[in-house]
Amino acid sequence: MRKLLLNSTAIATVAALTASVAVADVSISAATEWSYSSRSSNVTANDGTTFGTDGEIKFSFTNKTDSGLTIGYVVELESDDTNSAINESSLSIAGGFGKVVLGGNDHVGDNYGVASTDLPSEESSPTVASASIGTNTDISGMDGDANKIAYHLPAMGGLTVGASFTDSGEVGSTDTTAYGFKYKMDANGTAVTIGGATATTEATTTDTDAQNLGVKIVSGNLSFIASQSHLETVDDDIESTGAAISYKMANGMVLVAHTMKSEDDMEVGEEYTKSGVELQYVVAAGLTAVINVDDYEYTAATTPNASGTATNDSGTQSKLTLKASF
Repeated sequence: MRKLLLNSTAIATVAALTASVAVADVSISAATEWSYSSRSSNVTANDGTTFGTDGEIKFSFTNKTDSGLTIGYVVELESDDTNSAINESSLSIAGGFGKVVLGGNDHVGDNYGVASTDLPSEESSPTVASASIGTNTDISGMDGDANKIAYHLPAMGGLTVGASFTDSGEVGSTDTTAYGFKYKMDANGTAVTIGGATATTEATTTDTDAQNLGVKIVSGNLSFIASQSHLETVDDDIESTGAAISYKMANGMVLVAHTMKSEDDMEVGEEYTKSGVELQYVVAAGLTAVINVDDYEYTAATTPNASGTATNDSGTQSKLTLKASF
């Protein structure tokens, strides 16, 4: 009898402990892509064909507490042509007050900015021999996935707002502060989204400032985005504008056309333009083929500053990408 009583007590204790421990919802997803790129360039080093790979595995954990808080943890493992590493890792706490995100993640400009490159499935920007020119209209990442704190206010109608701060270290270091907003509304069946972001990285001499502003219009199968971005550093003043339009066809294909232009006002004569088309085709559930053709031209500065010299480059890049998601 005593043995039976002890066993019953042990079972009851384990059951009570199990009941008191919250069981998290776990989600695992993955995406990978393989690409073949053919580039025709007047710069010999850029002319030719290449293979490329990129992949990511995402682990998401979610708990809901008795007090109504939602606690989340996300880890993303990335593998590409050059390395494999943890890309992002962050903790989030959400409730009626909004959402706080702590850890290695992009600044809030990534959540709220609207850029013309959001419509193409692949951002197939040919690299050029200058680091001081824009190749898209996204806001600059500036602090990358550095450890930071972000706060997102509760949605107020169609308006969402957020802010983030990266503390890079002791006095004299380069802290980054970013703010972003997005407003969504419906106009007679047409969805309109306006988004923007601004970010500043402090420095002992000249701060680095970046902005983005864009509008997205969706009407049926047709989508359109127009956007601009600005980046100002100690030796760059880069203004970029872009536009893109996409159409979902009856056979499931998506056709995208896009164009952009970037100029550096502190590098006399420096300019980059690109126009292209993209065709997306769903081969099967979870498998998509994407074809990009981009025509570009880069004009080097006639009087370069501290960024150094570069070489004129123009040509065409064609790219086939196979994307799989799990």
